Amino acid sequence: MNNFQSVEALFKPFEIGNLKLSNRIMMAPMTRNFSPNGVPGEDVAAYYRRRAENGVGLIVTEGTFINHRDVVSDQENVPHIYGEDALNGWSRVVDGVHEVGGKIFSQIWHMGARGNVNDYSKQEITELVEAFEQAAANAKKVGFDGIEIMAAHGFLIDQFFWKKTNTRTDEYGGDLVDRTRFASEVIAACRRAVGPEFPIVLRISQWKYDAYTAKLVETPEQLKRFLTPLVDAGADIFHASIRRFWEPAFEGSELNLSGWIKKLTGKPTITVGSVGLEGADFVDFFATGEEANGKANKMGDLIERLEREEFDFIAVGRALLADPDWVNKIRDGRTEELLPFTREALNTLY
Repeated sequence: MNNFQSVEALFKPFEIGNLKLSNRIMMAPMTRNFSPNGVPGEDVAAYYRRRAENGVGLIVTEGTFINHRDVVSDQENVPHIYGEDALNGWSRVVDGVHEVGGKIFSQIWHMGARGNVNDYSKQEITELVEAFEQAAANAKKVGFDGIEIMAAHGFLIDQFFWKKTNTRTDEYGGDLVDRTRFASEVIAACRRAVGPEFPIVLRISQWKYDAYTAKLVETPEQLKRFLTPLVDAGADIFHASIRRFWEPAFEGSELNLSGWIKKLTGKPTITVGSVGLEGADFVDFFATGEEANGKANKMGDLIERLEREEFDFIAVGRALLADPDWVNKIRDGRTEELLPFTREALNTLY
């Protein structure tokens, strides 16, 4: 890794509450569809353990379904965070990660409302909140080190956030702050279930699964109004999902969405978005000087932002699917050994 800058910032420990992490690299949640009938098996346990033993500081699992009747019925290979068999499976996953010194959070989610969120009665909303609360309790019970609540990408909680999908006229709809009520109730319920020291991450995004240009907020002022009730409800960390980490959130500032959230709330944040994915030979992402052939060194940019404390963690997704040893190779300067991501990596659970 000739002329490559120091990666020391990536490998500084971090503490939040009782949780101690060895570095700032997180494995991003990625749907895998390898848990028949919602039950993670030995192959899933080996998959997560492999990343933990190869240096990932924190693993966030693929999304796990809460126990609610609206969970999509044709997603039978997505893991559950309820039911004896599924919880026993997750217990084995957690044990395997802990045996090699790793830390792991469960991402809990609900894919979306049947029809739209406007159709839910208040009683149904209460049931949804209770299902998230039980999922959080289950995650703690089987030994997870924390949870991440999925509130991004147009899934259920995000459908309450977005004005185009939430046109309710009761207390769960209305202006930007009012549309955070459902999420705030979910966070508060999860906090009750897990206690004050158990970390809760909230994953949010501007973009939606099928609307990449969508925006929840247009200005930093709106973002602050949006975040305040979520912080008050008990969110410890924000995971701001953007497609390219180097893209600014608002005009007039280079800060990305994670950077703005940390600036406005003081809470730890996670950045994500195309880390390690540019070019099969990694020139676009890692090289400097003449090696870069005039192209930006995005890894250098990422590290500089981390050193400035723009955000606290870096989430790596597809690069870690292709190469479980990605973190160690970055630490040791062995970028020439990195395995490039290909779509074939999506079809296996190595």
